[in-house]
Amino acid sequence: MSLSVRMQHNLPAIALDLDFEAPPGVTVLFGRSGSGKTTVVNAVAGLLRPQAGRVAVGDWVLFDTDCGVWLPPHRRRLGYIFQEGRLFPHLTVRQNLNYGRWFAPREVQRENPDRVIEMLGIGHLLDRRPAMLSGGEKQRVAIGRALLASPRLILADEPLAALDDARKAEILPYFERLRDEVSVPILYVTHSAAEVARLATSVVALQDGQVVRFGPASEVLADPSVAPAGVRAVGAVLSVRVAAHHNDGLSELDAGGARLFLPRIAHRIGEDLRIRIPAQEVILSNRPPEGLSALNVLSGQVEKIRPGEGPGAIVSVNTPAGIVLARVTRRSVAALGLQQGSSCYAVIKTVALAPQDVGGRVV
Repeated sequence: MSLSVRMQHNLPAIALDLDFEAPPGVTVLFGRSGSGKTTVVNAVAGLLRPQAGRVAVGDWVLFDTDCGVWLPPHRRRLGYIFQEGRLFPHLTVRQNLNYGRWFAPREVQRENPDRVIEMLGIGHLLDRRPAMLSGGEKQRVAIGRALLASPRLILADEPLAALDDARKAEILPYFERLRDEVSVPILYVTHSAAEVARLATSVVALQDGQVVRFGPASEVLADPSVAPAGVRAVGAVLSVRVAAHHNDGLSELDAGGARLFLPRIAHRIGEDLRIRIPAQEVILSNRPPEGLSALNVLSGQVEKIRPGEGPGAIVSVNTPAGIVLARVTRRSVAALGLQQGSSCYAVIKTVALAPQDVGGRVV
């Protein structure tokens, strides 16, 4: 089911005015703090009543100010995943999950609890109370509770923000399974480029309450003007396949016929993935590099050079693996004689490809 969002609303700090229609899957609201992400989610949830607009999931209209439609929050059939699990502390995991099922309408096809429990790997936690769970375990239970309410739409408001890197790495694969195995659309809020690269089916980049970019992750993350961290969040998103795992601790990826190496990953040979390569981890050469420790060298042609406001520039290089972005200085661009159509080599350090930047390809 597609997600259609149109709303206008004036707040003291922001004037919201946006309109987008997203395909099925994970729609990520991406932007800096104060850009309007949580305001949009609250309006979709019915916690804020916009002055004008319409939100619909397929043919299920949540509100339409032109037609006078306004469903109260409890009738919107939403699953909400917060930054913290917000589980009931006096109930066991099993009872928290059953609380979600209690809200599922009797006339609809309900999610199979056993399937949800297996998908989230929480079978061994069912008799525990939240105080006995890690942060990552709490979030998995919160995801299960949302799913078992048989929602038409899942809202996830920065669900990984309160977790450390290890717990984020634990949870991200479950959101990938949710995206690929559950037909419910997901509206996901984040300011993390890594989460966008791994999860997004489509990205809505917000700035001051306006949509400044809409499209796939590979396009949005390539634009430094819309990323919350500016040029530091710019990166390429490549589709790859696991080719081999080597005895020296490296995994080999097939990227459009080119080889990429990274520290060993827990993915099967033959599995399709997508990876994010931060632009600041790529250096360029105008001749075949020799005598380097870097294992990843991609030949290509310069597609575009975008000077920044300071001394830097973002260079887009068209390689067999796809478009790779490099963040370099304008002085380096001049010294290498780079211009549109120039041949060059993109050099990527193997250890620069972090595990959190590797995830399942959107199916």
